[in-house]
Amino acid sequence: MYESHNALGVAQAFAPARPVTLIRPDAALLAARFFSDHFPGKSFYAVKANPDPTLLKLLWEGGIRHFDVASIAEARLVRGLFPEAVLAFMHPVKAEEAIAEAYHALGVRIFSLDSHEELAKIVRATASDGRPAADLTLCVRLRVSSAHAKLSLAAKFGVGVADAPALLMATRQVADTLGICFHVGSQAMTPQAYADALAFVRAAILEARVTIDVIDVGGGFPSRYPGMEPPPLAAYFAVIERGFEALPISYSAELWCEPGRALAADYASLLVRVEKRRGEELFINDGAYGSLFDAAHIDWRYPVRLVRPEPSAAQPIDYALWGPTCDDMDHMKGPFTLPADVRAGDYLEIGQLGAYGQAMRTGFNGFGEADVAIVRDLPMLSLIPEGGRPEPAANVRPLRRSQG
Repeated sequence: MYESHNALGVAQAFAPARPVTLIRPDAALLAARFFSDHFPGKSFYAVKANPDPTLLKLLWEGGIRHFDVASIAEARLVRGLFPEAVLAFMHPVKAEEAIAEAYHALGVRIFSLDSHEELAKIVRATASDGRPAADLTLCVRLRVSSAHAKLSLAAKFGVGVADAPALLMATRQVADTLGICFHVGSQAMTPQAYADALAFVRAAILEARVTIDVIDVGGGFPSRYPGMEPPPLAAYFAVIERGFEALPISYSAELWCEPGRALAADYASLLVRVEKRRGEELFINDGAYGSLFDAAHIDWRYPVRLVRPEPSAAQPIDYALWGPTCDDMDHMKGPFTLPADVRAGDYLEIGQLGAYGQAMRTGFNGFGEADVAIVRDLPMLSLIPEGGRPEPAANVRPLRRSQG
């Protein structure tokens, strides 16, 4: 594995012909410690954001002991790495065989559901010798609005508030611990998303009149990207804590969250080489079928910079990017702002790809292989405070450049 201070060091030392994923262990540790120290409850890392074992070990080192797994493969991965970890199987629609393996072989006791059919499936799959399990923590997923998020997660999963009471009452009959979970959507741009969702939770609890032991506010915690400047994460934590304390729930109820993007985004960036320039279009050696899926398919913008020994004095202009495959869909329209003198042979660094970038690589068209290097400089953008301490709401800024 390569190691250098920054992207320029990697480019100069190795002149890589393939894309290079630049991982930042220090950034992952800082993010993990920030959530461990400051979220007012338990943080379950959403493994789908990036299942890289190196990242998982760093998060563990930083204090993350709980993991949200969405498949049996993720459950096997995390259990193999951390025998003592707490796993929550939070996909609301699971194969019965996956539930059985998770419960009986991997020690999973936490499951989510959003229907009576899924509840019955969980009860069957976790039974032993005809006796139902007595140690289940079951979280009913409530459908809430994604209006404040950049990516909606309101259509596929979740029971509506009108139907939730019956499902909560049925689940209470078989659950040792009963929870309510929800997801406000990916990249929630305001803490109000959680305040609104907790109002739905309150209505469902009052109608069902059951004792609730867990409130899981899910994911949605944001990172920073060009054109997206969320408030500090501390502002989200404060709104969530106030909303949680106001709910009619058990005095010993626990508060959970499932951060994915917020824990993983700063961990990795991507070093790519420009293979061709055509006007204001750059052909690079990674793209839609590699780490830039979101840039191509949902027009997600990432920070980008030219990697040269001497800074360019050329005026910045907006570029679109083409990936290496033969597919016209391998196109990232951006805009990606770079100096006007970018040319073939130049290297670019594309930031904030620790969340979903690494996880969504494919080998389509014979491309997809990438090298890996460790770098020690700071992420191009971050919402995690430099010292790991919460910042006041008015102080959202880039991290300072490191000096060593």
